Amino acid sequence: MKKLHHIHARNFPSAQDEVEAAQPHSPYDAPGSSFRMAFADSEFLLREELRPVRLQLELLKAELIQQEQGVESTVVVFGSARFKSPEVAAAMLDEARAGDDPVAIRRAEQMVKNARYYAEARRFAELVTQEPDVLGEPVIIATGGGPGVMEAGNRGAHDAGGRSMGMSIFLPFEEAPNPWITPELCFQFHYFAIRKMHFLMRAVAVVSFPGGFGTLDELFEVLTLTQTRKIRRRPIILIGRDFWERLIDFDVMIEHGVISPEDVELFRYVETADEAWDAIKAAYNEDNPALVARQLRGS
Repeated sequence: MKKLHHIHARNFPSAQDEVEAAQPHSPYDAPGSSFRMAFADSEFLLREELRPVRLQLELLKAELIQQEQGVESTVVVFGSARFKSPEVAAAMLDEARAGDDPVAIRRAEQMVKNARYYAEARRFAELVTQEPDVLGEPVIIATGGGPGVMEAGNRGAHDAGGRSMGMSIFLPFEEAPNPWITPELCFQFHYFAIRKMHFLMRAVAVVSFPGGFGTLDELFEVLTLTQTRKIRRRPIILIGRDFWERLIDFDVMIEHGVISPEDVELFRYVETADEAWDAIKAAYNEDNPALVARQLRGS
């Protein structure tokens, strides 16, 4: 007599069980065969007609894993992938000077100046990670997972002994994700739209360092959604007033009537990591008197 399974055992095999148990059946295991189960058939899942399914899967994978990993709230860091750490930038300048190339020297000198943003991003992530509950709920740093400012953000969290998330996008010219991301929270996206949605789904604040097209795309997504009230308002911090004011003339936009004067109140400028973190904490303190009282009792 066969032994009965436990009453709480699965009623049906899992998809994983069935895929592992399924054996190829010649001649139906050859290329072009339709015999494979749909969810285990990568050729089928990559068909043009299944783009809506892939969009859903990309949304679900990161969402379910974040739930499993207990990620509730994030502080998102945007910024250039091209900035280098102060050490690397200094080495690049030494190399350029040794080559006696004026153009290369000027570029390397600018890279040394830009390295301060890498240092500030690293410092900012360290500050956030050292005080994960100061906003009244646990938060972790989230970045785009790449090099530059993104690497600095993940690295700072790692320096402080905490977790951080990296949401990288597959690009043919970009290397692997930076090595400082918590492995369980390192994602790779195909669709920019789904990636940007995940940036904001748990974000309690956004901090943007100087950057190029990608940074601007991410920043203006946040500003647009906030302006149109598609998402709730949260602190949006721009690091480096000189860069941002030279790049984007918001006064001209107001003058031409394409934004309202109050729209510039959606964000604020700061210069340092400490100022950014203080601004975020102040924003939440204003909205949460109980949090202020608790912090005062703990000080």
